Amino acid sequence: MTDGAWSATRPGLAPREVATHCPYCALQCGMTLREDDTGVSVHPRQFPTNRGGLCQKGWTAAELLDHPERLTTPLLRDPTTGELRPASWDAALDRVVTGIRAIQQDAGRDAVAVFGGGGLTNEKAYALGKFARIGLRTRHIDYNGRFCMSSAAAAGMRAFGIDRGLPFPLADLGRADTLLLVGANPAETMPPLVRWLTEQRRGGGRLIVVDPRVTATARQADLHLQPLPGTDLAVANALLHIALTEGWVDRSYVAERTTGFEAVRRSVAAWWPARAEQLSGVPVADLEETARALGTGGRVIILTARGAEQHAKGVDTVTAYVNLALALGLPGRDGSGYGCLTGQGNGQGGREHGQKADQLPGYRRIDDPAAREHVAGVWGVPADELPGPGVPAYQLLDSLGTPDGPRALLVFGSNPVVSAPRASRIEGRLRDLDLLVVADLLLSETAALADVVLPTAQWAEEDGTMTNLEGRVLRRRALRPPPPDVRTDLDIISALAARLAPDEAAATEAAARFPADPAAVFAELRRASAGGIADYAGISWARIDDDGAYWPCPTEDGPDTPRLFTERFATPDGRARFHPVDHRPAAEEVCSAYPLHFTTGRVLAQYQSGTQTRRVPALRRAAPEAFVELHPDLAARLGIDDGDPVRVTSRRGELCAPARLSAGIRPDTVFAPFHYPGAGRANSVTNDAVDPISGMPEFKICAVRVAKA
Repeated sequence: MTDGAWSATRPGLAPREVATHCPYCALQCGMTLREDDTGVSVHPRQFPTNRGGLCQKGWTAAELLDHPERLTTPLLRDPTTGELRPASWDAALDRVVTGIRAIQQDAGRDAVAVFGGGGLTNEKAYALGKFARIGLRTRHIDYNGRFCMSSAAAAGMRAFGIDRGLPFPLADLGRADTLLLVGANPAETMPPLVRWLTEQRRGGGRLIVVDPRVTATARQADLHLQPLPGTDLAVANALLHIALTEGWVDRSYVAERTTGFEAVRRSVAAWWPARAEQLSGVPVADLEETARALGTGGRVIILTARGAEQHAKGVDTVTAYVNLALALGLPGRDGSGYGCLTGQGNGQGGREHGQKADQLPGYRRIDDPAAREHVAGVWGVPADELPGPGVPAYQLLDSLGTPDGPRALLVFGSNPVVSAPRASRIEGRLRDLDLLVVADLLLSETAALADVVLPTAQWAEEDGTMTNLEGRVLRRRALRPPPPDVRTDLDIISALAARLAPDEAAATEAAARFPADPAAVFAELRRASAGGIADYAGISWARIDDDGAYWPCPTEDGPDTPRLFTERFATPDGRARFHPVDHRPAAEEVCSAYPLHFTTGRVLAQYQSGTQTRRVPALRRAAPEAFVELHPDLAARLGIDDGDPVRVTSRRGELCAPARLSAGIRPDTVFAPFHYPGAGRANSVTNDAVDPISGMPEFKICAVRVAKA
C-alpha cells in the first residue's frame, strides 16, 4: 500500500508531527502522524509490534478526523418531532443531569447504568468506572469487552491467577517451532501480526490452524483442522488424550509447577481420537499429527481467539487448551506458552481498571474487602459507599427499561445495536429507556436512538495510554486539539460529576475528583492499581515514551515484566491450576426446522461494528456490504447462485444479504461478518445464551435455515 495524505487543507498551518499508535486493534501498531497545510498523513514507524507495517485500516485511520459525518455539536431529541437537533453543551448536560436525578430519585441509584468500550484509553476506562461507582453510585457498569475477552480472561484467572492476553512478547511467535492458532484469523483481523507467522515458517516452524473456515490465515498453515463450530473443547481434550498416550506430557513440570492434573488425566481418558473425530469432523490422523507437533516441537505456543471463546462454554474451551499447554510444560518456558489474541485496541487495559461489573482498578475484585479499602482510600470515600458487583454486559443490556432494570443508560465508545447478540431485542430495550445518552464521534446506530448525543474527541486529539495484547502499556499522543465544540470523554465525565453535585462547593470538589487532564488521571490510576494483579504503579508516561512497559511494574526504578510465569504463577502457592472440563453441546442444536450451523467473524477492511470503517471510502469499497458465505454444495441444494439475495433465519431473527459461495466453509455451516447494520446485521440472528462464568454470549454458533430471499 502507498502512503496517501488526507484531509481538508489548512492554509498556513505550521507543519507538525507526533509519534502515536493506530486506533484500531490490540496490536496498537506504531505510526507517525504528520499535519501540514495539505492535511494529515499517516506513516508507519519501527515499533516492536508492527516493525514498520500497517494494514489498510491503519493507513486510512486519519480520514475520519475531519469526516463530513463527524459530530461537532451536541444533539438533543426534540420531544415534539422526535428528531435529533443541535444544542449547546449546557442544554445537553442539563438534560442528562436532570434525567439522572429524576430517575434515581424515583427508582434508586441502580436505575442508571453505564456501558463502556474496549477502545477507550486506560485513563477513560478508569474514570468511567470511578464515575459510575462514586459519581452515580450505581453498581451497573460493564463494557463491550465482555463480548471479546471475557472467557479467556476467566480461564486465565482460574488457571494462572492472572489475565494477560500474551504472557510473553509478540516476537516469540516468530521463533516457535510449533504454533497452534485456535479460532484465530489474524491475516484479516490484525494483518501486521502475519509477519511473525511468516518469520516462524521461514525458520522451519509449523503453523497449525483450527477453524471451521478456510480463512486467509488457514491458507498459510501447514495443517488446517476444520471442526464443526462449537467442538473445539472436544478437539483439545483429544489432543491431551493423545499426548498422554504417547508419553509427551512433561511429568516433572506438572509435578513441580501445577496442581490438579490427576483429575484432568481421568477426564480426558474418555476422549479417544475416534470419538473426537465423530463429534468434530476432524480426522484422527490430523489430531495425531497435531498432538505430535505439540508434544515434540521444542518451542511450542498455543493461542486461542474469539472462534474458541465466544461460546456459552467459552471458559471451559479455553481451559481445555490451557490444560493442554500445562501438561506439555509450556507456560513460563522460554519461547513457549499459552496466550490469547486480544481483539479491541484497549481490550486488555479496558478490563483492568474498572469497566467490568465485578472489578476495581488493578484487576481487583469489587467484593474483596481489602481491594475496596485500597481503592476507596485513593478515591477519598468510605469503602462501604462503593456499590457491589453489577451484572455482565448482556444481562445488563437485556434488563434495560424493564420493571427491575435500569431506566437510563450512558454509553461511551460502544455500539450495541450492531454488536450485541440478539440485537433486535437489545435495540428494543434501548428504545424502552427513559434516558439514553451516547458519547461518540459519529452517529452510530446506537447514537441514532439516543435522547442526548455528546460529540467526543478522536484518538489523534487527546493524550493517554493504551495496553496492547502483550500487556505493554503505550503512549498515545495528540496531534492537535479537537474541534471547538467537541470535548474529550474525560471532559464530559468531569462536567457531569460537577453538575450532579448538590451545591457549588460540592461541584468544585467533584470537578477536582474527576480531572479532565489525562496525565492527572493516569497518576491516580497508578496509585489505585498499586499492589493489584495489574500493577501500573511503576509505569510513568516518561517511562513508556519509546517502546512502552509491561505490567506488572510495581516500582519506577524496578523492572517491568515482559514474561510472566518464569518462576511462579500468580496463585497463592505459585502453582498453576488444572481444571477438568468436558465437551457439552451448543446451547442451540440444529433440527429439521433449523438444519444449519451459523457462525460470525470479521473481514479485512472492516472493524467491530463498522461505525468508523464503514465511513472510510477505501474500506467501504473493499467491503461494502454484508454477505452470507455458503459451500457450493449447500447452495446447489438450496437453488442459490453466487450473488443471489439470501435470507438466514434463526429463532431470534433474520438477516438478508448476497450469497458468497466458497469451498472453504463446511457444507453444514454458513458464515456472515458482523460489521453491518440493517438487513445485513448478523447479530439479529445470533444466540444470547451466555457462559455461566464469563457472561460471554454464544456468538459463534446457532441453528438457522437458509433460503433465497
